[in-house]
Amino acid sequence: MAMKSEASREPFHLSMLFNDARYRARTIQVIAFIMLVLAVAWLVDNTIHNLAALGKNFSFGFLWSTAGYDISPHAIDYSSTSTHARAAIVGLLNTLIVAALACVTATALGVLAGVLRLSNNWIVARLMTVYVESFRNVPALLWIIVVAAIMSEAMPTPSAFRGENPTASMVLWGSVAVTNRGTYLPVPDFSRSLGAFGGFDLNYTAILVTLALSLLAHRRLVRHAQRVQAMSGQRPATWWKSLCLFAVPMVALLYALGFHLEYPALRGLNFTGGLLLRNSFIALWIGLSVYSGAFIAENVRSGILAISRGQTEAAHALGLSPSRTMRLVILPQALRIIVPPLISQFLDITKNTSLGLAVGYMDLRSTLGGITINQTGRELEAMLLMMLIYVSISLIISGIMNVYNSRIRLQER
Repeated sequence: MAMKSEASREPFHLSMLFNDARYRARTIQVIAFIMLVLAVAWLVDNTIHNLAALGKNFSFGFLWSTAGYDISPHAIDYSSTSTHARAAIVGLLNTLIVAALACVTATALGVLAGVLRLSNNWIVARLMTVYVESFRNVPALLWIIVVAAIMSEAMPTPSAFRGENPTASMVLWGSVAVTNRGTYLPVPDFSRSLGAFGGFDLNYTAILVTLALSLLAHRRLVRHAQRVQAMSGQRPATWWKSLCLFAVPMVALLYALGFHLEYPALRGLNFTGGLLLRNSFIALWIGLSVYSGAFIAENVRSGILAISRGQTEAAHALGLSPSRTMRLVILPQALRIIVPPLISQFLDITKNTSLGLAVGYMDLRSTLGGITINQTGRELEAMLLMMLIYVSISLIISGIMNVYNSRIRLQER
């Protein structure tokens, strides 16, 4: 103790920054930070000088000039006379849409394949093994191109649906047409409109708000039932109340808006009406889903195998069926192991949407990082914007999934 107090009273001198363990770590960190700042400053200065030598300035003004190209599909109003900024927003929305759909389908496919791979049925287990080993060892781009080729070459042309004896017919009670130009689906339509604001249809906005309010009311209902159960030991029935909370407001709103379905119909040389899912969108969606689903299946399988077999035996001893054991006992515990690598898979799916460029899907990479750069010559500014957008999306996904992961993790005392 005396030696320690004497060392603490020793006067400070510069050699202590490297010789004294109390200061050495911080000194190295400060030096590393200064070197990083100098490197970034040199890089920025070098870039500015090179741009000046080429007669360019660093500016984002190109975002407000006319884009001059069409984008299909587009979730908001867009035309060739719109700005490059709006084109970038349309590409971003296309990226988010296909990424969200691929995350959902890949998760569903991965959970199913991961559970079935542990099945006692030898054939089912081996088929799932073939799926996992085949799809995860082939690049995602190849699967996207394969699906695009099948949709373009193997599907019938619109003319095949014409005539008294057509060689092709619409499926699902004559409501869906699958062609080599895309898949035509029924689309919701309204006889009355609330208008639009900022390019967004207020009818759909009202539907989303109603759904959000129903979800909040349902959460309060569930919490009330939990409090009643904690106080009385009996849980009140809530299924019919939940059904009313979701069904009654939504049905009333849809009736007030005059909701109906618009079906595709063959007129002239092609189908008109309905919702067109282009082959590029379908190829990217299916390709990312089956590729990432194989990795998620392995995450699910490893999470299930990490749970003690005694959990399964205890559930069977209580009379639970194998399906209820998996759904109520095993999977909830395995989620703590499955979710962390699942976050990485969601991030990979979002970033791999840029592969849609190979099949002509107009996402953020094709719009802001493709045509906009070719037309404006602002490659540095456009790439910086793309990097910022992808980083922001990744951080948001990671943050949301980490919040969910913290909620399901094992609570220790």
